[in-house]
Amino acid sequence: MKLQTLSLSILIAFHASAYADDSVVHRVSIDGSRSSQLGLLDAANAGTIGQKKLESMTTYRPGELLEAIPGVIVSQHSGEGKANQFYLRGFNLDHGTDLRTTIDEMPVNQRSHSHGQGWTDLNFLIPELAARMDYKKGPYSSTTGDFSSAGSAAITYANRLRQSIFSSTVGEHNYQRALLAASPDFANGSLLYALELMHNDGPFVQGDNFKKVNAVLRYSEGFANNGFNLSAMAYRGSWNATDQIPLRAVENGSLNRFDAIDHSDGGQAHRYSLSGVWRRTTNDEASKLNAYIIHNQLDLFSNFTYYMDDPLNGDQFSQPDQRVTSGINASHTWHSHLNGYNTDFTVGTQIQHDNIFNGLNKTRERQVLSTVRHDHIKELSAGLYADVSTRWSEYFRSNVGLRFDRFQFHVRSDWLENSGSTSDQLLSPSASLVFSPWKQNEFYLNLGRGFHSNDARATLTRIDPQSLQATEVSPGLARSSGQELGIRSEWLPGLQTSISLYRLDFDSELNFVGDAGTTEAGRPSRRHGIELSSSYQASSWLSLDLDAAYARARYRHAEPISQYVVGAIEGVAQLSATVDKLGPWSGALRLRYFGPRALTEDNLVRSRPSTTLNGRISYKWTSSLKVELEGFNLSNRRDSAIDYYYASQLKGETSAKEDKHFHPIEPRSFRLMLIKSF
Repeated sequence: MKLQTLSLSILIAFHASAYADDSVVHRVSIDGSRSSQLGLLDAANAGTIGQKKLESMTTYRPGELLEAIPGVIVSQHSGEGKANQFYLRGFNLDHGTDLRTTIDEMPVNQRSHSHGQGWTDLNFLIPELAARMDYKKGPYSSTTGDFSSAGSAAITYANRLRQSIFSSTVGEHNYQRALLAASPDFANGSLLYALELMHNDGPFVQGDNFKKVNAVLRYSEGFANNGFNLSAMAYRGSWNATDQIPLRAVENGSLNRFDAIDHSDGGQAHRYSLSGVWRRTTNDEASKLNAYIIHNQLDLFSNFTYYMDDPLNGDQFSQPDQRVTSGINASHTWHSHLNGYNTDFTVGTQIQHDNIFNGLNKTRERQVLSTVRHDHIKELSAGLYADVSTRWSEYFRSNVGLRFDRFQFHVRSDWLENSGSTSDQLLSPSASLVFSPWKQNEFYLNLGRGFHSNDARATLTRIDPQSLQATEVSPGLARSSGQELGIRSEWLPGLQTSISLYRLDFDSELNFVGDAGTTEAGRPSRRHGIELSSSYQASSWLSLDLDAAYARARYRHAEPISQYVVGAIEGVAQLSATVDKLGPWSGALRLRYFGPRALTEDNLVRSRPSTTLNGRISYKWTSSLKVELEGFNLSNRRDSAIDYYYASQLKGETSAKEDKHFHPIEPRSFRLMLIKSF
């Protein structure tokens, strides 16, 4: 059906339903590395990643599924149960700030979190259930809102599975995983259930002893664009943490590169959620309603400076965080053909409330010595948006949007000076123009404003509970502003390429404060960058993907000696090959380059780049039995997963020393998986 006679929203809904409802949990064969996205999207940096691409990812941990998004790097600096580190578009996104992540319309980012703003823990993600992932980059969409200035990732689980599966995986470093998933017919719909059990020690001197129990139960009726689902999810995890260690201790031989200074670091977490999504689509209208309630709890114990502040007890601290997050998202789209133009007009709202109890304690071997602060936070946000997409002709279409957000912060602290209420609000306009003067090519111009929210405590804290010094409060919302030029081309059969040039300004850069384990609002920043994403279906059995990006991040209005944004990623690249339809054989190989970063504002200390090679090979014994071997860091590189530069003091040292602190990437390892379909 031609786009001229079908609304963009309806077409995207049908496009989504092809993935969401007919998805098979494991190893579906779909021709093409990536589906054609010409005519569907408003930017070169946006896309939909289908199930086949997601399945081809060889992931050491669930959060690495986001590396399917061009330009995204996912790493870890601690135990496996902790939220990952994310990098994109010149950002060290810490544990998720400025990368909005949702699963089945539920927000994953946790605001005003005890360890860092926008905390994104994806350990509850079951990759085999992911039917598709939609992504955007930059503040060019009125529909995404908080934390989406660098990008957004929306993961959708399948509603039903073509076959039930049981998989069992064993690997080095005492890795064990079992998964059972099925979706039998039930009542008038389908009842999907999945249970995952996992244990992993990792290569560390003291094993991570990461234990995870993960479950999903979903009832659905209808289709992705005309139907509903009700879901319950439950996750529990506990772990030991091998946090980053000082380079000097490894170089002088006193510490193994896979050892830790404080062996009592670690934590435990759980996440329970109930959610529902309802959609209704006709030829002229489309409606969507989503509601959710999530209970998260984290007990995290960290020690980054060892014996610098307290030579007797050490510098370990705990950051308990417990919250209930609830929300409603609703939208309605009208499609019209007035004056021969196809127009989609969408209005929507996003309401979220967080009831949070968190704090900061000084601890020793996970025992509380004293309380630095304890806070009860209530945070309420309401976003309203309007979005208009118009196809003016065969060669030109546009999208304009306007978003209004209002946040209310209420903090009841054990420090009276840091208690109170405040609010903030802003308007965020956006516009995208798409030109297609030649067949199989599109050109994009994107402009927009976005924002991230700051920690509610930062908006009201007037006395630093640790130093007892007066502090300045931060604004509730920090604005971003972006401009972008892009092109998407499919001029050669089987080849899809997109290129984008962008600039992104932030009124306030969020910085991670290591000794407190929190983020603080910093100086204004600017980023320029270029991204390339290319996919080629070389033959019926071979597909190739190349993604590369470079970004330049600097503080604005800063002296040249202190203008570098610490930890900002510069260059990244991924090259992957996927092989399928070779009789019973299939496989994939992925080379990932993680470029250097400035570790100090004067750029005198820098991290080294890292390069890893991961892959898998599978053999199908029968129509219902498959064996798969996954390999990680196949070249056995001794690189860092992450690097920092700050002062710390080891036991026996008389004073603090500035040094690099790093977390090593895992050495070469293998996992063997047996998959039974039934």
